[in-house]
Amino acid sequence: MAKKQKVAVLGAGSWGTGLALVLIENGHDVVIWGNHADVVDELNTKHTNQHYLPDMTLSPKMRATLVLEEALAGTEMVVIAIPTSAMRIVCSQLNDALKEPTLLVHVSKGIEPDTNLRMTQVIEEEVDASKRSAVVVLSGPSHAEEVVRHHPTTLCASCKDLVAAKIVQDAFLNNNLRIYTNEDVIGAEIGGALKNIIALGAGIVDGLGYGDNAKAALMTRGMAEITRLGVTAGADPQTFYGLTGIGDLIVTCTSVHSRNWRAGNMLGKGQNLDSVLENMGMVVEGVRTANAVHQWAQKLEIDMPITEAIYRVLFEKDDPQTAIDRLMGRDPKLEKEEY
Repeated sequence: MAKKQKVAVLGAGSWGTGLALVLIENGHDVVIWGNHADVVDELNTKHTNQHYLPDMTLSPKMRATLVLEEALAGTEMVVIAIPTSAMRIVCSQLNDALKEPTLLVHVSKGIEPDTNLRMTQVIEEEVDASKRSAVVVLSGPSHAEEVVRHHPTTLCASCKDLVAAKIVQDAFLNNNLRIYTNEDVIGAEIGGALKNIIALGAGIVDGLGYGDNAKAALMTRGMAEITRLGVTAGADPQTFYGLTGIGDLIVTCTSVHSRNWRAGNMLGKGQNLDSVLENMGMVVEGVRTANAVHQWAQKLEIDMPITEAIYRVLFEKDDPQTAIDRLMGRDPKLEKEEY
């Protein structure tokens, strides 16, 4: 039986709320920190989160606060479930609020533009070493909607310190949620971030009315790009055949729950990016990550034609059909790569 802990979940969106529910049902003492008063009030009074998880009833033990220090008081574990764009500013506030080294778990998937840093690296830059015992990445093929409905789901807790990863594994593990562990933090984060770019492409393909052949090709060659960049950055290529690689890619490219797929689908149907993001009403991490990875690939001189095509559609107003025609017209080459 896992030790019951006091846990702060930073972020009252769908995934933060879903993971908080798992921890509550596993017997942990959980407080969610959010920055929208209406969402926090709804979680506390109605035990629902209609904006992010419509028509779902949560636990009556669900508690939330607008005060970061209140959420972090006495906490043994902090789950960071915020948009990547907010990672630096929120993590910088942890130094004053945390009183001793605390286990940090992040579930945010993205690469920071300009710095090309993974979220673990951003956290380690902002949170003083004296305030964190370890940083664990919790990632894998998962949608909050299905976790809240108790559908079978698998995730991976990744950390160089496998003892810390095991603590996270034990905290979240139950009959509906199976957790594995892995030491390859680089691979887990790159797989989780870059699959969002490919999911935008999958949505574009569906929006254009193409079928299974095109999407299968996009996903397969997309994984080749993810692995190419990942291995160059120091990841184990085998990680990309696991939950945080091909598993996360499959679920994000094929599910209507995927914000990135939905955004791409609207782009494929002719909407412009500003309109798409306004209509989504939620963060589409693949857009920011496409910009970051475009910069990163150029810096490392890595060939990533699908990522480049999606970047042009997003930021250079390239027509989606033109982008696909350009990809299909590239010079022929060998499929197999050596890593």
